[in-house]
Amino acid sequence: MNGVMVLLHLAGAVALLLFATRMVRTGVERAYGSELRLYLRSRLSSVAGAVLAGTSLAVALQSSTAVALLVSSLAGSGVISGVTGQLAIRGAELGSALVVKLLSFNLTVLIPICFVVGITMFMATQQRKWRQLGRIIVGVGLLILSLKLIGEASEPLRTSPVLPAVLEYFSGDPLTAYLLAAVVTWLFHSSIAAVLLIATLADRGFMPPELGIVLVLGINLGSSIIAPLLTRHASEAVRVVPMGNLMMRGAGSLLMLVLFLWLQPSTNLLGTTESAQIVNAHILFNFIVLLAGIPLSRWVFEASGKVVAAMSPGQEAADPLERTEVSALDETALAHPQQALANATREVMGICDTVDVMLQEIIELYEHPDDDRIKALARLDDRIDTKHAAIKLYLAKLSTHSMTETEALRCQELIGACVKLEQVGDIIVTNLLIHVRRKKSRRLEFTQAGWKDLTTYHSAVLANARLAFSLLISRDCDTALQLVREKDRMREMERTMNHQHFERLSQGKGRSIETSSLHLDTLRDLKQINSLLVANAYPVLEEHGLLRSTRLTSSAWRDEESGEPNI
Repeated sequence: MNGVMVLLHLAGAVALLLFATRMVRTGVERAYGSELRLYLRSRLSSVAGAVLAGTSLAVALQSSTAVALLVSSLAGSGVISGVTGQLAIRGAELGSALVVKLLSFNLTVLIPICFVVGITMFMATQQRKWRQLGRIIVGVGLLILSLKLIGEASEPLRTSPVLPAVLEYFSGDPLTAYLLAAVVTWLFHSSIAAVLLIATLADRGFMPPELGIVLVLGINLGSSIIAPLLTRHASEAVRVVPMGNLMMRGAGSLLMLVLFLWLQPSTNLLGTTESAQIVNAHILFNFIVLLAGIPLSRWVFEASGKVVAAMSPGQEAADPLERTEVSALDETALAHPQQALANATREVMGICDTVDVMLQEIIELYEHPDDDRIKALARLDDRIDTKHAAIKLYLAKLSTHSMTETEALRCQELIGACVKLEQVGDIIVTNLLIHVRRKKSRRLEFTQAGWKDLTTYHSAVLANARLAFSLLISRDCDTALQLVREKDRMREMERTMNHQHFERLSQGKGRSIETSSLHLDTLRDLKQINSLLVANAYPVLEEHGLLRSTRLTSSAWRDEESGEPNI
């Protein structure tokens, strides 16, 4: 096998590793997102609880970055303190390292088991959680398979004259190796994938443990950069926790690199094989950072707050929702309908982004109402109204130009989507915010079961909203079908939750009685929002002949049962 084919096979195996890691994470988020969020909130009352919560969530999500983003959003909304958030991320980094240790064992016997069990679960039912659990199991199987493929693809490198020269160069230039590992990890957006790649190469005898440890330290630097970059446009309160993680873990990796190169300790203490030494070094580093982070957490939080404040020239620039925006509605493009429709689509997607923020923020306000944030959310609806009026006027002008039938239909579709998004914003502000104010003024508290119902339903609505937003761009028939079926599932979910609520009322539970109308009104409004967003699927289904005047055609439902699984 020539060098090009070796690299091609290795690149394909690495790509499968990244895809499998993401597949497991998204499956967990879709199936258990609301439960994980509630679990995190309930466990952050102590140092040990914060660390254990972060560790367990990182194991479940297979991503410390995902936990960091979740924790930073909770800290930004005031649900948890920044110090507690720092500790949770410390635990998440250790949990991520433990996942690497688990996957470093020879688990190839699980590959066919995962595929058979996972695909059977995915195809045998239409229940969302069971299908996502099947997706998770298939993802684990693909992850293990990718590690096997990386080992097999790299086998021809044993006879390569180039590899020893490359490794010798990086062994003599550890700083370059350290920085290169950080860049690769940032590109991967996964420290688990990066460490597993190095460990697999080391297991084949290609990587000396000393160089592997240097690369692991670089991986930890690169991993700590991801969350600050992803939150760079968020508010200062959200950015503080990821910045603290960068200061603690990033600086810690650099300090450890200096100590390792200076002291040159024996790697034999870390394990009997090269791969074990590299993986154990990764765990040891994160354990040391965790121990150091407990007493230093408050200092790191204060220091990171000052760094974030210094990087923000002003509140207006720090808040992406308050900065001046450039309209995509170019009047000179009206003579070219395709270009004008693309401009209008871009502007509608801006409304989608604002609605997404409003949907995320409203559930936080239910739990922690704040007058300033309530006013800020109301101002977002004003922004939607302004954009809505501008888009309608732009498309009205476009309709006076000569267009094909397809372009005219797309024009009407965008107008309809814009109207529905504006209605969603109105429901959030005129209904849900009123509920928030009522809950705050009367000091009402939901029962644990009632609050779990609301957050679960809200998470499903938010997931459907994002499907609807992507559908405006992709116009994918399968996505449209999924959205319409989700509407039926949401209707059944609401019916079940209402029944459970009335059962709690019949048992005379005080808090259920006090919050009854608030609970039912919130479910009703969320259901209405979901229905408005699902309506964006109807033009796509009509175009494919899958929509009657009142419901999906029977062939659409048969296609779902006989079609390929959408993994």
